[in-house]
Amino acid sequence: MASNEIKERAAMLAEQEWDLPAIEAKFRHLVDQGIPKVKPAPETLIREKEVFLDRVQLAAEQYCYLTRSCAKGSALSLLEAFGLGNMEIIKAMAPFPGLAMSGGICGPVAGGLVALGLYFSDTDPANFQNVAHYIAGRQYIQRFRAMFGSLSCTDIQQLLLGEAHDPFAGPDEWAAFNQSGARAKCPVAPGLGARLAATIIIESMEKEHKK
Repeated sequence: MASNEIKERAAMLAEQEWDLPAIEAKFRHLVDQGIPKVKPAPETLIREKEVFLDRVQLAAEQYCYLTRSCAKGSALSLLEAFGLGNMEIIKAMAPFPGLAMSGGICGPVAGGLVALGLYFSDTDPANFQNVAHYIAGRQYIQRFRAMFGSLSCTDIQQLLLGEAHDPFAGPDEWAAFNQSGARAKCPVAPGLGARLAATIIIESMEKEHKK
């Protein structure tokens, strides 16, 4: 996806009506009941790949809009979609947008890597010989950088908002960040990031299916 398409997506999200009560109800259900451990069948995901990816992207955008956290939005969408992890992991994602909003790594990079780590890591955490999570993680980083031109929150803010802000630098910066439309526009990054991570998982299923 080219930068102009990303900007168009941001503009579209800025203009759309968000059904916040419905999004919050879905989120609260996950908080109360936990992430369902039902894992989708590989054959179904391969057959209905684009529909599934659209759903993952939309959920990440919605969760980001609700929580105002790109890291939580991307991670929760993926964990929910693939039946991974728990809500404690989402809680732990709180400081990750822009590395505590310092302008560092964009939150969806962390969210995507967490999901890929849960999916591709060995069931034995001490098994260092399984490197599938490294391979998938590097693919994700490469694809994310290719799509957005950078991994940093500052650069991606420039792309989505037209300017970058440090909300914790003072009240003026906080106000400018909110006035930039960040809440509605920034969900583009977790949406597309979650889609990239889900694509990598499904591609691994496709390879297994062809064996």
